[in-house]
Amino acid sequence: MRHARTGKKLGRDSAHRKALYSNLAGALIEHGRIKTTVTKAKAVKPLAEQMITLGRRGDLHARRQATAFLRSRDVVHRLFTDVAPLFKDRPGGYTRIVRIGPRPGDAAEMVYLELVDEEYVATQREERTPEPVEEEEPAEVEELVEEPVAEAADESGGGADESADDGDDGAADDEVQK
Repeated sequence: MRHARTGKKLGRDSAHRKALYSNLAGALIEHGRIKTTVTKAKAVKPLAEQMITLGRRGDLHARRQATAFLRSRDVVHRLFTDVAPLFKDRPGGYTRIVRIGPRPGDAAEMVYLELVDEEYVATQREERTPEPVEEEEPAEVEELVEEPVAEAADESGGGADESADDGDDGAADDEVQK
């Protein structure tokens, strides 16, 4: 029996499980949000928060410990320079799990494991989404539309007097009908 045994085995041997946790935690730090199953998210969450705590410490020993777990200098650099400073005033709870429903293939319950700091997640979304078209152009178009309308009103007033004076319009219509 597994009395008082912590952690999930996830159907993997210990080396495979350790590699999985390292990769998921690294992806979370790099992207700010990952999509995974509930069980994997619950297993990786404490490890990812521990890495962020190491990043908050910021000393050489913490950097070496993070590198030993994450195995990527680029991810560790991002952790210590970008992610950890955002959580410097937060005493823990750096990640959240958001349920998104079952996966279509096997109905496994899927979740987003994401960093809590809204500024970090927002900047990640801004980097991924294209910039919207500026709204200044329609304002200029409206101004251009208003000016010709005012000029057209002036011209139509003068044009009405001219059409009443000219009898040629009626003659032109007669010629078209013939």
